[in-house]
Amino acid sequence: MRSEKSVGSHVVCLVDDDPLVLNSLRHLLASDGIAARSFDKAETFLAHIEMHRVALVVLDIWMERVTGLEVLARLCVVSPQTRVIVITARDDLAVRAIAMASGPVAFFIKPFSDDRFLAAVHDALDQARSS
Repeated sequence: MRSEKSVGSHVVCLVDDDPLVLNSLRHLLASDGIAARSFDKAETFLAHIEMHRVALVVLDIWMERVTGLEVLARLCVVSPQTRVIVITARDDLAVRAIAMASGPVAFFIKPFSDDRFLAAVHDALDQARSS
């Protein structure tokens, strides 16, 4: 049971198995004054969310072992208040439909516009603060 409220509840969690993507997103968010925590394995993020409140996760769909769709399903149960931005390098219509059914605040195909991405992050964090 999650009894602890992290001080950094508005830290954006980044989940992607590509270290270059994680590094790039972390630097982009930092350049806009947004703190981020990176997870290169979905399993590590899922363990983290069991104990910590997470306002926003940026989640890759195609990862080794545990997919982003599996993480989305788990988030709906464990942390339904967490906002999600989905990112993917492959635009698979069936996967997009499944992902969108879980209600992410945004869906981006890599590579994507930094400005549009940052706007989506700010919108999601504003939603989290007001709920």
